[in-house]
Amino acid sequence: MRLLHINQIVASVFIFIVVFSCSDEAIETPVNDEQIATSDDTTQLILDWNALWLQVDRQAFGMRPTSTSRSLAYIHLAAYETAVSTMNNFTSNSPRFENFYIDDNQRPEEIQLDIALNTCYALVMSHFMHNVAGDMYSEIAQFKDEKELALSQGISTTVSTDSRQWGAYIAQQVIAFSQTDVEAEQQLQVPQPLEYEPAIGDGYWTYSANEERAWFPYWESVRTFVISLSETSTVPPSAIYSDIENSDYYNQMYEVYTLNNTAKEENNDDLWIAEFWSDDVEGLMLSPPGRQFSIAGQLVNQFDLEYDATLALFLKLGFSLNDASVSCWADKYAYMAMRPNVYINEFIDPDFQTNLYRFIFWPNPSFPSYPSGHSTFASAAAGLFIETFGNNVNFTDFTHQDQTEFRGAPREFNTLSEMAEENAFSRIPLGVHVRMDCTEGYRLGYEIADAVNAFDLTSN
Repeated sequence: MRLLHINQIVASVFIFIVVFSCSDEAIETPVNDEQIATSDDTTQLILDWNALWLQVDRQAFGMRPTSTSRSLAYIHLAAYETAVSTMNNFTSNSPRFENFYIDDNQRPEEIQLDIALNTCYALVMSHFMHNVAGDMYSEIAQFKDEKELALSQGISTTVSTDSRQWGAYIAQQVIAFSQTDVEAEQQLQVPQPLEYEPAIGDGYWTYSANEERAWFPYWESVRTFVISLSETSTVPPSAIYSDIENSDYYNQMYEVYTLNNTAKEENNDDLWIAEFWSDDVEGLMLSPPGRQFSIAGQLVNQFDLEYDATLALFLKLGFSLNDASVSCWADKYAYMAMRPNVYINEFIDPDFQTNLYRFIFWPNPSFPSYPSGHSTFASAAAGLFIETFGNNVNFTDFTHQDQTEFRGAPREFNTLSEMAEENAFSRIPLGVHVRMDCTEGYRLGYEIADAVNAFDLTSN
């Protein structure tokens, strides 16, 4: 059981203003130059839509990371439900969730699955990615039309029409289900309610200007899919606030100061790691949850998964990231831990700047520090990847290989847990988290992944 629960625990998202201007032209998603198409055509369609979603994610503003995680859960629930009747040993989630209803009688006798998935992805992606810059909605529509033209070759008009209608029906039912989460829907309308004021205390996070106010401050009330807020455990910060030199708290802050500055001065591997995993900057990088779907797509391609296993993995990954955001952000606002740069500027070096600062105008995230969201997402995903592929996987992450604005060259890993741990603790040399933030996020994410791995999709 969760050891801490308070009324109106709050959660929020990073809102950073990007230094780089955003082009209206769609950004290409980096992939491994040696990557080849999967042997399963439906899997390839899923990966193609995932690649497009990654482009959209880069250009989504005011969503990351909490509402992005929620969007991913519903998008992949819709894809799974569109195909589940064709998937061996898998069953619908309709009986598992209150207010979620799929009428099997609406399914035509014959459909072409890829056409149905194509229609469904277009509808749910356009709906749930609700704050996207440029012409990305047009990109989604164009992508759908191009895919449909190719998929419809040799398919009768009746089957093609029925397939589109089935995909649209599932999309509508999932959207309707999402709207029964009234708390989330209301918060999407007012993501930064001005009436919220953070508690005041020594070492507490707060804002220094209106632009830095808490975003989505009531995220604890958002729907979870597998593990509720009351079912996750929470561990208080290991170091208690202190401004005394050589105290536990001071030493954790000083570690950030040292690693951040050394990485910057030496341009060393720590800087590469910090920037490679940053995923903070809207318009330039993926969101932290989106990064896990980039990795998932690469792993699916590497292992050449069939479509049913791919849809099940993507569904569980969406659930895991959503539930991680609710639990992690509740803890953030329960403990209200300040960000390192605030402490370092006051007690160590007034000129300190994080290694993230060069990418953004605003130095402070719009939510507290403990635990780290990046660290939570890293292990919430890694637990699923390890369950699906095993841990001893030689994997190279090509997410940023074509980026030149920061050090995004591909990184190689011998195990998936090694990759997740590097991601989780990359926040220290970036200058935005102390070690205890990362340690707790890393622990919490695996706890959530364990619950999602145990979530049975094969029986109702």
